[in-house]
Amino acid sequence: MTRESSAADLLPMPNSGVARLSLPESDEALVSALCNGRPDAAATLFDRYAVHVRRVLARVLGPDPDILDLVQDVFVTALESIHKLDEPRALRAWLTQIAIFSARTRIRRRTRWRFLRFVPSEELPELALDAVDYDGSEALRAVYRALARLDTDDRIAFALRYIEGMELSDVAGACQVSLATIKRRLSRAQTSFREAARPEPALAEWLGGVP
Repeated sequence: MTRESSAADLLPMPNSGVARLSLPESDEALVSALCNGRPDAAATLFDRYAVHVRRVLARVLGPDPDILDLVQDVFVTALESIHKLDEPRALRAWLTQIAIFSARTRIRRRTRWRFLRFVPSEELPELALDAVDYDGSEALRAVYRALARLDTDDRIAFALRYIEGMELSDVAGACQVSLATIKRRLSRAQTSFREAARPEPALAEWLGGVP
């Protein structure tokens, strides 16, 4: 599959009428179908994991108007590189890794944009919420304002551990680093987050639950 052939064309859009044929439920069978070019496999992949991918992106990025575009990008990348997946049973974890890579790129692009504009972050327009259910609470917006002040990798580790609630080993796997590295990142992130969140009244009670 090439970019010219537009892997995105294989991804189902809402109400697109893409036919779904029955596929075995195992990820191994799905990966085999994808590698063999079975036409309904891409739609099945999207159906099975789109909610998970969107959730991971949302937890790391917070309110972002391009979340749904990023979800599409994750699946385009996955379809183009599915033959590189050595362990089909790890499909979900592999998609999580791609989502984390996409989120990291997005965060760093935001940071560069702010730097090039020479505008203090507090003067930037607030990003609009998209269809992801953030519940619109001030506390949640405050969390992501604080997270925006953290190092990118520390922020990702913090979001996956304390917002998404992933186990330490799963966070390490998603970030493709050792458990020891994730523990160091989380230690830094906890300290940095407490400092960054201190000016946020909405987080005063929540901070009590952060180790």
